[in-house]
Amino acid sequence: MDVAAPAVHPRGAGDTIAGPRRVLVFALFLASGAAALIYQVLWARELGLLFGSTAQGAAMTIAIFFAGLAIGGWVWGGRAVRIADPLRGFAWLELGVAVTALGFLLLLDVYTAVEPTLLTAFGDGVVADTLTRAAVATLVLLPPSVLMGGTLPLLGQALVSERRPLGRSGSAMYAVNTTGSALGALAAGFLLPVLLGYLGAYLVAVGLDLAVGVAALALTQLRRRPATDHRADHAPKVADEPRVATAGGSQGDADDLPGPTAGVIWVIAWASGVLTLAVEVVWTRLFAQVLQNSAYTYGLVLATFLLALALGAVVANVLSRWRSADPTLVLAGVLALSAVVAAVSPWLFHTRTDGLRLVGGTAAFGGYVLEVAGLAVVVMLLPATVLGACLPYLLRVLQQRRGAPGETIGRLVAVNTVGGILGALAAGFLLLPVLGAWRSLLWVAAGYALLMALVLTRLPLQVPVVRWAGAAAAVAVGGALVLVSPDDLAVVRLAPDGSETLVAVEEGPQATVSVVADRDDVFIRVDNHYTLGGTRALDAERNQSVVPLLAADQPRSVFYLGMGTGITAGAGLAFDVDRVVVCELIDEVVQLAAAHFAPWTGGLFDDPRAEVRAADGRTCLRRSTERYDLIISDLFTPWEAGTGNLYTVEHFETAQARLEPGGAFVQWVPLYQVTDTELGVIGATMDAVFDEVTVWRGDLYAERSIVALVGRDDPTPLDPEVLVDQGRQLTDEPVSDAFLEAIALRMYVGNLTASGLFADREVNTDRRPVIEYGAPVSQRAVRAGQARFVVGEERERFYGALAAAVPIDADPALAGLDVRQRGYVAAGRAYSRFRLLDRQDRGDEARPWLERFLERSPEEASGPGDVSPALRLLPRRLPGVEE
Repeated sequence: MDVAAPAVHPRGAGDTIAGPRRVLVFALFLASGAAALIYQVLWARELGLLFGSTAQGAAMTIAIFFAGLAIGGWVWGGRAVRIADPLRGFAWLELGVAVTALGFLLLLDVYTAVEPTLLTAFGDGVVADTLTRAAVATLVLLPPSVLMGGTLPLLGQALVSERRPLGRSGSAMYAVNTTGSALGALAAGFLLPVLLGYLGAYLVAVGLDLAVGVAALALTQLRRRPATDHRADHAPKVADEPRVATAGGSQGDADDLPGPTAGVIWVIAWASGVLTLAVEVVWTRLFAQVLQNSAYTYGLVLATFLLALALGAVVANVLSRWRSADPTLVLAGVLALSAVVAAVSPWLFHTRTDGLRLVGGTAAFGGYVLEVAGLAVVVMLLPATVLGACLPYLLRVLQQRRGAPGETIGRLVAVNTVGGILGALAAGFLLLPVLGAWRSLLWVAAGYALLMALVLTRLPLQVPVVRWAGAAAAVAVGGALVLVSPDDLAVVRLAPDGSETLVAVEEGPQATVSVVADRDDVFIRVDNHYTLGGTRALDAERNQSVVPLLAADQPRSVFYLGMGTGITAGAGLAFDVDRVVVCELIDEVVQLAAAHFAPWTGGLFDDPRAEVRAADGRTCLRRSTERYDLIISDLFTPWEAGTGNLYTVEHFETAQARLEPGGAFVQWVPLYQVTDTELGVIGATMDAVFDEVTVWRGDLYAERSIVALVGRDDPTPLDPEVLVDQGRQLTDEPVSDAFLEAIALRMYVGNLTASGLFADREVNTDRRPVIEYGAPVSQRAVRAGQARFVVGEERERFYGALAAAVPIDADPALAGLDVRQRGYVAAGRAYSRFRLLDRQDRGDEARPWLERFLERSPEEASGPGDVSPALRLLPRRLPGVEE
């Protein structure tokens, strides 16, 4: 390849800022890009907390943010040539971003304060709710994003005063700014929230913009300016070019110029935005099938994609220096390679992940991050580098046309960004649900092939039939790619031994949801590896309703945050309640649960007392005007991104405010997914909100258990008459009061508040996300054998610490029980210990614990058996029989 050496231009005849000052300007633009991505990540999170972490809410945030960037690029690009000192203009834009970003926090607080009034005035219907969210998001996002969008064209106008170096300098600026964005994504995903919390991270971004603005202003004071009109300085100098009309409004176009017309260039800029963002959305979905899906992995995937775009701009910069090559032919080659990498990526991803196998193995956190990064480099960085070369190389194609550099850069990027909005929306809400991830990538490849065909028709060849033949071949390739059906690629990974079969799968906007059968059991899985529940754990899932409802005094209304299979909420309908409200984040989960789990859900989808909503549970609860006797929060995987928001002070306070007097909030915790650290944080956070937090078992399993943290205000001691009355709603069998008392009280573990067990633990808040960033690290430590979840001996140690801190006779929650009834609590502790020892084949040690259990249990509640399908709290199996 014949690559020309960089041309050197005198002041006013090329790049207007040179030497060390030019390097400093690029450094400022790097910092500006980093700040922009920190904002984007934190804005998405804050608006997710406000409006709900739904695919629709995230799409609205991205669309409005990108729209602001596009408006800013177009408007400020058009104004760039009329600004006396574009570098000074850039400085003021950066300062404006900082000020309006601070306004974002203020406006969100204002909205939170007036939200109840808005709900009263306009209601919470879909249309009113969508319009309200759009208006608020526009108000808080549009001002800073419009200013951000103007920084690239103004800096382009400052750095480039004639068209010849437009391709080189424009692609260099794009590369630097996008590299900064990648660094910002890493900082927001790995570093700043951990060290400073979200507010501190946000203020770092504000500080970066302030520093960039002040430094740019200082640079303008240091620069020496000739005593001439600044506007003339920054007007484009195009010598010896053919006559040109204007392209895209005020720029030039001349159809007699060689290569693509301006109209074709704008089409390519727009379409490349559509295709590139569509690829990003699909790749992100594919990574979700094989990663832990924590804040860290999302940040790493985003940073890798941005780095690839930056490298693509570097490639475009090199290609722009290739003087002997025809720009139209080079552009066609870039589009051809883009089609190839998009078409190959489904098989590349499937092969590199061994058929969607979960990445990481037994690696600790550091090794896991490196393994994820290695996968991202192979399946994303290299292909996306090719995709990323298209947009910046268009500047090289445009540099032969008349127009101010700032205007050309700003409007080209604006058109591309508008395409990006459509691409992101189309991929999430059309391509994935209709075509699935694998075919979506092939359709994207077809799109690149069609763009190549369009460019080939403009090749300056003497024999027209050659270019039309090439274009026809490209169209044929695109058509073939659309028809390819990659049936050999798995959508859901099943057990290699063949024991599992795929019953149904839906690739929705939020996630890929499947129903998988394993012999006689059926499960719902989200994103390939996360099981929401199934019939194998039927008893434990029902117990998530039965345990808290047995202790509740005549509850009339119950709210469920999270649904999964629907088995838990359906069990609540076995009680004499008037209203059950269920909020489940993923619509496809609701659809598949209704279609495949109806036999086990107790009429949840038909009972007139029940209402099932596909909505973010936290937001659903916060915006509700109803109060409930019981709020039951489902089991959530703590290391997944966003899950930590369901364990914060602010969320628990919302639940507290939605309780009827005497009501209870129940947070189920999977002990097999938390270490002592996460359990302590969750417990301490609940204890900071509620007057009393007690702990209850959700099962009588040997090792891997769930527990409920039950929070109450103005607590009263457990009433055994309530246990009996509630228990009788579940059975028509002639069982004794002692039996009903025993099966409920054996599930009681201890009083967390009275124990002070977690009094010194850190509290999790929206602004200080301890769980969000701590749980993923703990999960990898467990996988590496460096830590343990609260299972087996760790579980018994936790139970024992509660018992030692607050003996049964001293527990205020048990003050209403007599000696016999307190014995049922002790029986539950004995049985839990027996089950573990028996599982460990330590029969001699296990037998005394079983005897203690039998001594303290009424005869009818001391052996295996069932009373009714809804009441399965008694030990169901004899010693030595597996669960």
